[in-house]
Amino acid sequence: MKEIEYEELDLKSDEHVFHMWEPLKFEIKDNYKYIINNKIFTIFSDLLSIIAAPILWILNIVLFGFEVDGIENLRKVSGGKVTISNHIHPMDCTMNGIINFPERTYFPTLATNFQIPIIRHLIRILYAIPIPKKQRQKEEFFEQINKALLDGKTVHMYPEASLWPYYEKLRPFKKGAFKMAVDANCPIVPILYTFEDLTGIFELYKKKKCIHAKVLEPVYPNTNLERLERINDLEKRVIEELENTTKKY
Repeated sequence: MKEIEYEELDLKSDEHVFHMWEPLKFEIKDNYKYIINNKIFTIFSDLLSIIAAPILWILNIVLFGFEVDGIENLRKVSGGKVTISNHIHPMDCTMNGIINFPERTYFPTLATNFQIPIIRHLIRILYAIPIPKKQRQKEEFFEQINKALLDGKTVHMYPEASLWPYYEKLRPFKKGAFKMAVDANCPIVPILYTFEDLTGIFELYKKKKCIHAKVLEPVYPNTNLERLERINDLEKRVIEELENTTKKY
């Protein structure tokens, strides 16, 4: 789907245009464990990640021409961090996981993704977290994520809130990622996905452009500001960094 077709559809910026088969039921119950600290689960999940990471890296290179620039910017953060990116492909979650590997990455995602057969078990093992809608559950959700960030973990968010495949512009952001970073006093590390013309061997079998990721410098909250102003300021500076980068490509 080309960029202009999205605009012709007159979609809201966070409206979903990509849907999967979701035949199963899933309900987030009170006291749901968003962050699982069970040792057996952690060991099993980490082993699966070690096996899956190189396979997914190769698949993403072969299928999508995946490349990463600026990955050294992640190493500048010694503690917890929130990585964010534009949401442009069903497989970009695997790309974000690869970019952050070997760091464990928690992925808040739509609860409806836990209604997909087989997939729902895989994403849970690989640290996907369903996003609740009830206010009391949201409070517990943010509390557990805040503790994970304070413990030095990585959380990946899609501030655009929905997937628009191969869309080349930035869409308006929601504030969840910036609230997380401010409350844990940790940086946002922006990741920008761009689409590059086909070259070399990719010209032989690919039709769509290659997907490249640009990892930008960490952006830290301004602790001299009040909380709400700090959230807005962090969002503004992150968007400026992303927009300045889009002008280069």
